[in-house]
Amino acid sequence: MEVSFTFRQVEPSEGVKNYAREKIAKLQKFLRSPLTADVVLSMERHLHTVEVMVHGDGNRFAGSHHSEDMYASIDLVIDKIDRQIRDDKEANADRRKQTGGVSQMSGKTER
Repeated sequence: MEVSFTFRQVEPSEGVKNYAREKIAKLQKFLRSPLTADVVLSMERHLHTVEVMVHGDGNRFAGSHHSEDMYASIDLVIDKIDRQIRDDKEANADRRKQTGGVSQMSGKTER
């Protein structure tokens, strides 16, 4: 798992980095290949913005959120990406089920 951080108008903090790494690591259990993540942490006026882009299994999942607390923003954006990954897995499973049913049909009709 490779995570890169970018801080904009915010002082870099090891506590925030470690918190985000822990949350992103929990997403790895849904993906077969090792994931890479880009995290951008910024601040405008009083709002903390977190943007996360995760690459894994040939897909890209992204989300952003802003709130008055950096840790809350991290939690909410990870929840968004978690939902995207789960939806993608369900869609792939449904696609496999439909494909399996169609390929079993021979195309011949009984007379």
